[in-house]
Amino acid sequence: MPVSPNYRPDPLFERLGEEFSDPVEPADFPDSILRYWNKGWAGEIGLGELYASEREAHFHRFERLPRNQLQPLAMRYHGHQFRTYNPQLGDGRGFLFAQVRDRTGRLLDLATKGSGQTPWSRGGDGRLTLKGAVREILATEMLEARGVYTSKTLAVFETGEELARNDEPSPARSAVLTRLGHSHLRLGTFQRHAYEGAPERIDQLVEHAIAFYHPDLADAEHHPAALLQAVVAAAASLTAGWMAAGFVHGVLNTDNINITGESFDYGPWRFMDRYKPGFTAAYFDETGLYCFARQPEAVFWALQQFAGALAHSGDQLALEASLNTFPVVYRRALLDAFLARLGLASSGRDKDETLVRTFLAFMEQAPIRWESAFFDWFGGEASRSRALEGPRGEHYSGDAFEAWQAALANHEPVRPERLDHAMFTRDDPVDLVIETVEAVWERIAEADDWTPLNTLIGDIRDMGEAYGLGEGRVGFLAGR
Repeated sequence: MPVSPNYRPDPLFERLGEEFSDPVEPADFPDSILRYWNKGWAGEIGLGELYASEREAHFHRFERLPRNQLQPLAMRYHGHQFRTYNPQLGDGRGFLFAQVRDRTGRLLDLATKGSGQTPWSRGGDGRLTLKGAVREILATEMLEARGVYTSKTLAVFETGEELARNDEPSPARSAVLTRLGHSHLRLGTFQRHAYEGAPERIDQLVEHAIAFYHPDLADAEHHPAALLQAVVAAAASLTAGWMAAGFVHGVLNTDNINITGESFDYGPWRFMDRYKPGFTAAYFDETGLYCFARQPEAVFWALQQFAGALAHSGDQLALEASLNTFPVVYRRALLDAFLARLGLASSGRDKDETLVRTFLAFMEQAPIRWESAFFDWFGGEASRSRALEGPRGEHYSGDAFEAWQAALANHEPVRPERLDHAMFTRDDPVDLVIETVEAVWERIAEADDWTPLNTLIGDIRDMGEAYGLGEGRVGFLAGR
């Protein structure tokens, strides 16, 4: 197997023992068509040189990677779903397949979606629709381009099965997806063992999390509280990133939030078109619990449940002190996220807050797409002529706009040479509103035409390169 020196297997989760997961077998799929291969991120973990037959063996049949995890493991966890506790959860259509280190030393998981039934499938078929896989590809690509810490879609194979689904035309085409992620230890992982009255297992999870994901906490006096504070900071930063990106996750249950502050597990997500605080992503979110503006509240609520689980083995007062850092940390993270998206330097807390407040006030009444404003005014004053002379120039006027412009003038651009990128000569930014997603899928569904998807991914990556916010640009393959 032609792995490179960058391949660093490190299967650590299986050491936790049998109380944390269940060994499972992958499904036997009738067909194998590679639809997406993330060449760049495969290279980052030493798998970029795999032959086509080896990609199929490891990411379609899930044969063991060299010196890696002995068997796929369906992870055990519980969670609050729309604030109702569900003790029947766990990996129901996926498993942890392998763990590796990247070039920076991060411990990363290779985990699946749509790989077959497990003990936690609850009567489901354990499969993933091809449309669901395409949507996850697009979500991870766009979030990375907009500077949000996200899991990466590594591979997608179409699997040749016909699936019955209630939320899309059936029979639906099927796929299996492999995700590269920085931990699948969820808040609900800790909740499960609290529910089962096993503080010794919570202690074990805390020490595992600190050793392999937050090693800077090793010398902390109170490990549960120190871990909670680190997770609070990571989750606050992630939430701020979603808000600046105009992204609505859709299902912020406690089993969909992990301990490293990485966005993952994409279901009914959407990017906003225009600024609407009440914009929801999931059709079944009838009360707007997880709408755009309530995402910080939802994440903080989930962190409260995490703190409750840690209380089974930690000091209550220390945990409360860690939990209560969220508002301050989130507020600063939100300002930083908006400044990064606008390509601007901080001018101090008060001026930064004024910038964000006046921007939102303008966007609430402007007939301009969320992403268009960031694109037009990237670099602030450095983009004034481009914005005012562009296709949306006539909408940049009025009292709310002038208030935002006064605030914008107080901020210097960061790396203004980014504006020399060819993408800033376009009239419109690359966006991923629902109409764009559906148009891409329509060509696949009706004509098996993958060209629009490939083109869109290429454009997203070019825009990400122009913004300069992501972790690195990557190559791709789809529709081969």
